[in-house]
Amino acid sequence: MTTSLAIDTATSRTTVALVKNGEVLLELHHDDPIAHGEVLPRLVSQLLEVENEIDEVVIGMGPGPFTGLRVGIVFGQSFAFARNIPWRGVCSLDSMAAQVDAEDFIVAIDARRKEFFWAHYLRGERVNEPQVALRQVIERFTSPIYKEGDIYPCAKFMPRISGDIREPIYVRRPDAYPAPVGVTFRPMNAMDVVIVASLEKLIYAGEDPWSAAQFKEELASADRHYLVAEKAGVVVGYCGVMIAGDVADILTITVDPTLRRQGIGREFLKRLIDWARNKKVEAMMLEVRVGNEAAEPLYTSNGFYPLTTRKDYYGPGLTALVMRKELR
Repeated sequence: MTTSLAIDTATSRTTVALVKNGEVLLELHHDDPIAHGEVLPRLVSQLLEVENEIDEVVIGMGPGPFTGLRVGIVFGQSFAFARNIPWRGVCSLDSMAAQVDAEDFIVAIDARRKEFFWAHYLRGERVNEPQVALRQVIERFTSPIYKEGDIYPCAKFMPRISGDIREPIYVRRPDAYPAPVGVTFRPMNAMDVVIVASLEKLIYAGEDPWSAAQFKEELASADRHYLVAEKAGVVVGYCGVMIAGDVADILTITVDPTLRRQGIGREFLKRLIDWARNKKVEAMMLEVRVGNEAAEPLYTSNGFYPLTTRKDYYGPGLTALVMRKELR
């Protein structure tokens, strides 16, 4: 039998609970965005009057405003250390989402600075890493939004949420990233078509890859823009975008599988965004397969947010997540 002490201070609410084998013995909370340090010890003392034998500590690791979040993390870790018991962390957004009975929704925590920390959920599963976005971006989401104030991290759900997060979830990261080493970027031309089509066939075998004739036709369209990446004189990736009205639609970002996670896709995306901004369009759109753990974080970290889904877009049972980034 396991008795868990659950603590979360990622929002304006300090919440704690004692959970024994899934049964909540007692749950307490206090609402005040600047009182976490004052009220947390008092709330935990009240819990210990009910049950003093604690087997583990479960801590909400954010995302959340820095000061309040650190109060809960430091207190929980210190409690576990003093009692020589294990601790584990969970995403605070996940404990909020556990309360929601919906197919497709957004959960958001007030991040101050007119921003929100948020994540998108489909069928109860989080489909992107926690991100930060301006309030006006959040308000454009078409999925239902459950904000801090509507719901809060719920300590009673925390022990059963899978995962073992050991570091605070901080999502405000630097915007600058180093360029890929030894890689050059240039516009695609007709001489690239054969090698690009070969890469396409290799990478998307069985997924209706584009032919050389299709790439040639794309290059001939005035409303398209294609780039290639070269390393040691060899084409190792390509990307393309088109203008459709007041929106730029990303058609592909493809990198040789042996050279992924080296920043090539990120540099492609940056250059496509810059090109679209120069065209004075309002926004960029793209589709990404739900569950694509390599691509989805790249897009969300660059300001794309989920707009809707398209069932069976990539084939039977393969859902596409439609994403948008505001450029104005």
